[in-house]
Amino acid sequence: MEEVVHARGHENVSAEHASTFEVTTDDWLTPAGDCILAVEADRAPADFAPAFVEACRDAGARITTTFEADGHTEEVVGRGHPDLAFESERSMVGRTSEYVDERTFVVGAGKAAAGFDRDLIEALSAGAELTVTVRVEPAE
Repeated sequence: MEEVVHARGHENVSAEHASTFEVTTDDWLTPAGDCILAVEADRAPADFAPAFVEACRDAGARITTTFEADGHTEEVVGRGHPDLAFESERSMVGRTSEYVDERTFVVGAGKAAAGFDRDLIEALSAGAELTVTVRVEPAE
């Protein structure tokens, strides 16, 4: 099962955060938003299909998020959590920790914004279009 989100980079994308990454529906970004990879997302977690959300609530589920922009691809693997709410209408946050709030869509992520390929981040800071594909595989 998968969900696809389209967004775009922004001149203030720095991707320096050490424990999270985020894509937001907001159309602006300040330099303080160092976990944000893209703005103007066309969807948020609240828009995801109920069956997808339910699959992500399995603690054993493998959640793979692929970011594609300007010929660059980055993949982050994490897992589901029973408390994932998928209620945010504004942003989706991946976390290296186990912390969950209404914006969280994956926990235990293998990397945060600071770990992303710098060529991808450079493309996003130049305003590149971004496609985010989130796939969930149930526990075996």
